[in-house]
Formats: sequence, structure tokens, C-alpha cells
Amino acid sequence: MNSTNIKKKILIVEDEKPISEILEYTMMREGYEAVCSFNGAQALELALQGNFDLILLDVMLPGLDGFEVCRKVREKLDTPIIMLTAREEEADKVMGLELGADDYMTKPFSHAELVSRIKANIRRYHGETRVSPPLGEPVSENVIVVGDIRIDTKKYSVSKNGVEISLSKKEYDVLEFFAKNRGTVFQREEIMEKVWGYDGFFGDLRTVDVTLSRIRKKIEVNPAEPEYIQNKRGVGYFMS
Repeated sequence: MNSTNIKKKILIVEDEKPISEILEYTMMREGYEAVCSFNGAQALELALQGNFDLILLDVMLPGLDGFEVCRKVREKLDTPIIMLTAREEEADKVMGLELGADDYMTKPFSHAELVSRIKANIRRYHGETRVSPPLGEPVSENVIVVGDIRIDTKKYSVSKNGVEISLSKKEYDVLEFFAKNRGTVFQREEIMEKVWGYDGFFGDLRTVDVTLSRIRKKIEVNPAEPEYIQNKRGVGYFMS
């Protein structure tokens, strides 16, 4: 069977069954196969089987909370994770992103918005959406070099001075995007659209800031004075 005809599979991790049932119905209506889990330990076991295309992960769960599940999944897999939280606290959102979540949504949320984000993350996960053509410094068909940083776009790997840097898939996507568009300044809305792949603007701009902060901590000698990804005050970000 052609892979395009195979239903994408989503793991829904939500301990409130009425919400879980609504999410399951929404996913099935959109043509996805949905599997529900109601606690962190079971969710982790299911997720690590590695056969899901995306995970919807509630923060507040019995047993292991969503943050811990996210952290453990990210140690093994790069499956897209959208965290769901009932709290508006900025610290919760930042923590989820720092643990490797691709995005987060605060309840209550629009189902249309949720579906849009799910589709965008799944497209990118399966390589159906690519960043712009190379404008950086390719040293071969699959390698881009920016200063001491080497990006292998075939292996999805990044190294600095020969030492491999561990990046989440979203961090890699952002870094590759900037390397391929070196010198061009992008507003956060543009980055969200081009890298996260959202139609229009459904994301929280803080997601861009936090992701770039994580990348800087990994590639910069002094993240407070970045050499690579810089900010043009009042305009946006660019790779120098």
C-alpha cells in the first residue's frame, strides 16, 4: 500500500476522559487514527514503541506528569509533541519547549487551530515541507558550513569544531533554515510560518524566542553575545 494512503497515528495523552473523547473524535473526523492514554506511565510506554506520527500531551497527569513524559520521549525519539496545558504560566510553556516539545496550546483552544498545528507538525516530521533553497555556504550537496558549524542536511546532524551537537528536530529545522537563508532578517511571524509550517499565524511567538535561546546555548560560546544567530532590534532574527 502506498504510504500516503496509510492513516497517520496520533497518541492522545489526557486524563480527563470527556476531553480525551472530544480530541479522539476530532482526530478521527480529520482522518487520523487515534490512541488514547490516561496516565503518564502508560503514555510513555506507548510513545516509546515509536509508531506514532504525533503526540498530544497534557501537562497535568497522574503518576508521571507531561513534562517528565516529554523529557523521556525526547531521549529516544523525535516524534512531534504538542503539549496541552490548562495554565497560562509562562514558566510552564518555557519548560515544555526546553524539554523538547515542538509546541504547546493553552486550554481552552480552538479545534481548528489544533488541527492546523497537528497537520503542520506531521508534514514537517515526514519531510513533506522543506525550508527554502540554500542561500548559505554549501561545501557539498548535503553540507552547509557557517563559521565553525557544519550542518549535514542528509544526516540531519550538526557539529562544531568536529564535535557533534545534540539538537531536537525543531531546533535542527530552525538552525538549517537560518543557515540556508544566511544574512536575511526574519520576523518571528515569518519564522513561525516557514519553520513550523503553520498556515497564517496560529502559534505563540514566544515559541520562536525559546527555541532560538535553546539553540544559542548549544552553539554559542557566549549565548548572551551570540556570533551566529543574532537579533536585529525591532525587526527580527538573522544568521550572520
